[in-house]
Amino acid sequence: MPEDTKGKKEAESKDVEMKDADEKKDKEGKDAKKEKEEPPPKTPRTRLKQMILLETIAQNLKTIAAGVTAGDPRVMGRVLRSFAQLRRTMEPEVLKALLEDSFAGKYEFVDPARPNKAQYIAAVPPADVEMTDADKAKPKEVEIKFPQLSKPYPPELEAYAVLSLVVKLSDKNEKEKSLETASALVLFLKTLNRRTLDFFNARAYFYLSLAYERCGRLSEIRPELLAAYRSACLRHDQMGQATLLNLLLRNYLAYNLYDQALKLVSKTSFPESRPNMQYARYLFYIGQIKAVQLEYSDSHSKLMQAIRKAPQTASVALGFKLAASKLAIVVELLMGGIPERSFFMQKELKEQLRPYYAITQAVRSGDLHAFKECTKTYEALFKKDKTLTLINRLRYNVIKTGLRSISLAYSKISLQDICTKLGLESPQDAAGVVAKAVVDGVIDATIDYDQQFVKSNQKLDLYHSCEPQKALHKRIAFCLQMHNDAVKAMAYPDENDNKDAEDPEEKREREKRELANIEDEEGGDDDMII
Repeated sequence: MPEDTKGKKEAESKDVEMKDADEKKDKEGKDAKKEKEEPPPKTPRTRLKQMILLETIAQNLKTIAAGVTAGDPRVMGRVLRSFAQLRRTMEPEVLKALLEDSFAGKYEFVDPARPNKAQYIAAVPPADVEMTDADKAKPKEVEIKFPQLSKPYPPELEAYAVLSLVVKLSDKNEKEKSLETASALVLFLKTLNRRTLDFFNARAYFYLSLAYERCGRLSEIRPELLAAYRSACLRHDQMGQATLLNLLLRNYLAYNLYDQALKLVSKTSFPESRPNMQYARYLFYIGQIKAVQLEYSDSHSKLMQAIRKAPQTASVALGFKLAASKLAIVVELLMGGIPERSFFMQKELKEQLRPYYAITQAVRSGDLHAFKECTKTYEALFKKDKTLTLINRLRYNVIKTGLRSISLAYSKISLQDICTKLGLESPQDAAGVVAKAVVDGVIDATIDYDQQFVKSNQKLDLYHSCEPQKALHKRIAFCLQMHNDAVKAMAYPDENDNKDAEDPEEKREREKRELANIEDEEGGDDDMII
């Protein structure tokens, strides 16, 4: 018996030891799984942003230095297109360090009358969130350091640094500081005649004009813009010509000087190698001038081109697309057409286009009461958009639509009833409106002035005439002409070219690179659209 109890105790102790060992193994396995599941510590988001910002600026500085050495001004355009990204991530500490570094290497173009480094650094706006004493005491996560370039630094580096400051001040809506800094930059660039500074010069004038506009002194800069445009033409600076021409048109249209703007357009020509964003703005201004000059077809064509050439990304250049869309809607209504419903249903523009949708509904239904009420309700908005004059011209279009509906519904109706239905003041006004509509061919009717009624003439069936045959012939002729043009334009590869043809895979890669380069050339200049 004692031996049995001893055996049992030994077995129990072995079981306990086995359980303890199994539990330890399970714990070790769980710990190992947790270690595998836990991701490595991530880089803080702010630190990552700052690293990307510093890398972008460093790359831009190297690109500028290489472009100056090679004498290639097109490289500067690529640098300026990066401002779309930098303006959102630029930090005050980095901007101050950039200004400090750009003034470190002195060059031969020094004017004692210009602002010095300390004045520029003092103009840097503070951060959105002020740093506490504890944050200041913490060591910097990323060292702010720029590439070491050969000295003396070219003036392009200073122009890049000061332009970054101007963009930051403009985004912060620092009106006076932005005006002062942009004026100093323009004065500095005037003293230099370097083709590598043309892009910086154009962008500097853009922000200078914007600063004057925000300060309510836009007319003061007009003589300077005219002189700068003349200089750009003499220097064959196409970027400067495009930018300054748009700034002059904007200046004239801001003060309703449509005749002067039209004369400027007739005496100048937009550069052929035009930037896409500047050309979109130019088309918009031309459409605005043509609309006031009663050339609605040309105006609508220009405005639709401007909308198509604007950035198609939903969140980019919303203000420009909204202004162009509003004007295009009114011009199409003045042409006698009705914009498509999908035009008003764009997600990013739907709410802002609601008043213009109400106007369109009133014109479409021919309801003069609804038109007057809508115009009165949104009068302040239409004045702000500068479309109130054009919308007042729509009154006759509303009356024409109403008369057309009345003519189809009634074979005979009195002038008093027409006056009541259209909301006119007297039967004499109704008689004048109906007479004009008959002359314009809107309705086919006769007016009996003795008995004061309008009688609609019986309409003949269109299909008993030659009109359908003429329309079909016109369409067939168009299709045949298009077929002939396509055949003439066809080009076949030469037999000798097939021998040295490149590999299809290499051809696809080359086309992809060319497409990427084209997109890079067209994009990134969205901040120039306002």
